[in-house]
Amino acid sequence: MKTILSSETMDIPDGIEIKIKAKIIEVKGPRGTLTRNFKHLNLDFMLITDEETGKKKLKVDAWFGSRKTTAAIRTALSHVGNLITGVTQGFRYKMRFVYAHFPINASISNTNSAIEIRNFLGEKKVRKVDMLDGVTVVRSEKVKDELILDGNDIELVSRSCALINQKCHVKNKDIRKFLDGIYVSDKGKIEEGDN
Repeated sequence: MKTILSSETMDIPDGIEIKIKAKIIEVKGPRGTLTRNFKHLNLDFMLITDEETGKKKLKVDAWFGSRKTTAAIRTALSHVGNLITGVTQGFRYKMRFVYAHFPINASISNTNSAIEIRNFLGEKKVRKVDMLDGVTVVRSEKVKDELILDGNDIELVSRSCALINQKCHVKNKDIRKFLDGIYVSDKGKIEEGDN
């Protein structure tokens, strides 16, 4: 069954500037600018001002939408929420080295935009992973065998983690016994005291 009109609104925090043009949403904040394309969704995006509080809000409408289209409204608002979090706080993912016998060595480039992984399962092969745009990787000073990936765009940070993880897959062995690799141990926003 189709619903005539489904709509949801979202508050825009102070200090955030949002532009909407042809379903491309650009969010500008203290940490930079992020854009996301929503042209694949059959939704209407508009900026409105709340009459009581005077605050700006983002309104998303779906006209005559099916159940999937109605569900896409919440998804689109979650994406915009992630953009707002990215330009205000940023995202931080932590990865840990897991090894039973051969210690994994990782060296990070001078610009913190690439990582080279050596001695994985004792192999001589050097695995090089370039970070995606705007993502930096550093070794943790407090915790042994930990990488910290920071960035504004949650998709690029998480995809960079996935690239590192995929480079260290165990081949031709029983993966129940060989749990070696680099895995995401923690993810979230960048807290003020963490810098």
